[in-house]
Amino acid sequence: MSAKNLEEVLQAAGNPVDMMRNSQIGAYVYPVVAPEFSNWRSEQWAWQHSAVLFDQSHHMVELFINGPDAVKLVSDTAINTFKNFTVDKAKQYVPTTPYGHVIGDGILFYLAEEQLLYVGRAPAANWLMFHAETGGYNVEVVKDDRSPSRPMGKPVKRTHWRFQIQGPNAWEIIEKLHGGPLEQLKFFNMSEMNIAGRKVRTLRHGMAGAPGLEIWGPYEEQDEIRAAIVEAGKDLGLIQVGSRAYPSNTLESGWIPSPLPAIYTGEKLKSYREWLGADSYEATGGIGGSFVSDNVEDYYLNPWELGYGPFVKFDHDFHGREALEQIDPATQRRKVTLAWNAEDMAKIFASQFNPDEQPYKYFDLPLANYASSNYDRVVDAGGTTIGLSMFTGYSYNEKTALSLATIDHEIPEGTELRVVWGEENGGTRKTTVEPHRQIEVRAVVSPVPYSRVARETYHQGWRTERVG
Repeated sequence: MSAKNLEEVLQAAGNPVDMMRNSQIGAYVYPVVAPEFSNWRSEQWAWQHSAVLFDQSHHMVELFINGPDAVKLVSDTAINTFKNFTVDKAKQYVPTTPYGHVIGDGILFYLAEEQLLYVGRAPAANWLMFHAETGGYNVEVVKDDRSPSRPMGKPVKRTHWRFQIQGPNAWEIIEKLHGGPLEQLKFFNMSEMNIAGRKVRTLRHGMAGAPGLEIWGPYEEQDEIRAAIVEAGKDLGLIQVGSRAYPSNTLESGWIPSPLPAIYTGEKLKSYREWLGADSYEATGGIGGSFVSDNVEDYYLNPWELGYGPFVKFDHDFHGREALEQIDPATQRRKVTLAWNAEDMAKIFASQFNPDEQPYKYFDLPLANYASSNYDRVVDAGGTTIGLSMFTGYSYNEKTALSLATIDHEIPEGTELRVVWGEENGGTRKTTVEPHRQIEVRAVVSPVPYSRVARETYHQGWRTERVG
């Protein structure tokens, strides 16, 4: 009899690590949006040097949370404080398990009194839905799921289109669209603007290192809004960014998007695993990379390891509070960027053209991840594992292969470490893995964000140390 929920899937599989390291789900897909509008190099270049239009309409879950207990629900399930959360503000939402491990993250929008909107990946959305259904909260939750990874020609419809206008020329384009000056609100504050005769909701953002906006509205209006933006930006260097380049922007800005949701063990989470479907993200996702442990808990991470330590506020009760209060932040691994050695990268690519030897694991451009969650070993000169490399690709702006990692706290910037690239014994059975051999790639411990532009112009703490 087939499994009905995640708990039954795990019981049938035996070892969750073996199950996920050999998942047949394939690569994580950013759906619907064209892979490239020009070419991914020019699209990356534009977010630092002119302006870009990001189309975020399809790859994220939207979860509408309405009712008197909406703020209480998110506060009870997040490490963040919500004392300063009011209408027309947004906040990064980071939930942890009762054991203090991160489940995922996303963005919460305070749309109106008793009306919140979560936008992000599935793990945090699922956690919110579970507690909304089982926790006795006076809320109504409506889920608009991400678009299908492979629509296979069928029409796709969402509640909202969601765009971002970013880059050095973004604000000039925004004011041109609006028809006059527009106030640059504080970071993560919301307002409205005019586009093509319509009122559009806005969020002050800075994803590409300069003042910009995230904007959204009814899905039916997306074509006319997009056309107006493209027309307004054509003389200011605006380039539409495709799904190939889009996710690689985080290599420069420093956000680790997809740690493994830490929910596969623990009696306190059994009811949640029984609630999650056998076809859920958590039941079908894959783990890729050179880090291998039979214990799935070795893949779990706490907030400090992912750079969320400053968000942890013990001014409210939340799932995981007691566990996090026992942690000494000063001793935890810390988030860094690793800049990969150019000569070693050349060896990886050269191996693809040598018919006499098995090649190294293919390094796809601009994003080299090949699983839902990526875990490569980071080792010191003696071969001891001192961290995990978790999101990998190439920045045309920096002309460097980069990865986002969490490493032992005492290792300073400038230290040369090694990332073990490729999987053991020729590779697992994932559909994204071809026969290959491993290589240790030299990598220098570098700042987060890596991009000088982003480091110097981002709102204090966005992806670094922002409090709240």
